[in-house]
Amino acid sequence: MEYTLSMIFLTETDEKYSLSISGVKENVTEENVSALMNIILANDIFVSKKGAIVAKHSAKLTERQVTSFEI
Repeated sequence: MEYTLSMIFLTETDEKYSLSISGVKENVTEENVSALMNIILANDIFVSKKGAIVAKHSAKLTERQVTSFEI
């Protein structure tokens, strides 16, 4: 299984800004995600064409099953 964390923030223009991280642990918790989003906000890490990121909106963990074939 592969897991991707998708985080949605709001910008200063009240638009949504999406950030995804692949390869996260399957046991990531809501508290872990909230803390990560707080760090991103506090350190003003990312710049968006839609303006500065100013608030958390939502997040989700997506599970994907991959089947590889040897050919």
